[in-house]
Amino acid sequence: MFLKKMSLANIFILLFIVYLMITLGLYIFQRKLLYYPFLSPTSNHSVTGDGLVHDFETINVRTKDNIDLKGWFHLKGLEKKTLLFFHGNASNLDNRIFKLNLLGNLDINFLIISWRGYSGNLGKPSELGLYKDAEGALEWLNKKGIPNNQIILYGESLGAAVAIEIGQSKNFGGIILESPFTSMVDMGRKSYPIFPVKFLLKDKYETKKKIKNIKFPILVMHGKKDKLVPFYMGEEIYHLANMPKSKYFTEQEDHMMEFDKNLVDAISEFLKSLN
Repeated sequence: MFLKKMSLANIFILLFIVYLMITLGLYIFQRKLLYYPFLSPTSNHSVTGDGLVHDFETINVRTKDNIDLKGWFHLKGLEKKTLLFFHGNASNLDNRIFKLNLLGNLDINFLIISWRGYSGNLGKPSELGLYKDAEGALEWLNKKGIPNNQIILYGESLGAAVAIEIGQSKNFGGIILESPFTSMVDMGRKSYPIFPVKFLLKDKYETKKKIKNIKFPILVMHGKKDKLVPFYMGEEIYHLANMPKSKYFTEQEDHMMEFDKNLVDAISEFLKSLN
């Protein structure tokens, strides 16, 4: 009855006001919508490493803005290549143990860190913050005596965007991207198509603009049934990448790829190609 008495102009104004309020809310709370720390700094839980079958050292990585990040370092020998693992969103160290157990069977060292605000770390995640976290991990490895050309970057989803960022300005041994997206703007448009995402978004992670700057071997892995990051994004990243490049695309896998023998074999073959 109320709407019937309203003119079309008034209805339009009301809808526009609601739209502006939602837009303002998206802008103000965007990082709470974007980042999903699996364990918050106020959580009573902590990462333990229980179930990790390989020997590892629990470390702290200090960032340039003085945030301590939890990490695990598995060392077989300083002369061997080292995988620097950047996990994705809604994740922590403990729920990557199943991957580390398989990666640790390969003839490599590995270092995994957790982002600021994740795994009980202090700080709030942001694009620039995560880049500082990655640089801190890289500096830790360098101080350990491991040069960049002996480091293989591994990034899953959000972590892939970070790996590409730090990889574009240095010469690493290789880079592995699992379920990468083209940019956070593209992801935002997929989820919020009626809002001006490009202008609202603070953390854009423009990976498709940076991938051409990677000048060392790359492996892109993506499942064609990915419901979170569409497969076409990983495919586009692969096509934009420089040679030498390899791909591991599967027909049935979702965003969390099946870490099975086929995938591990693909990683193993890629690592062998770097020697």
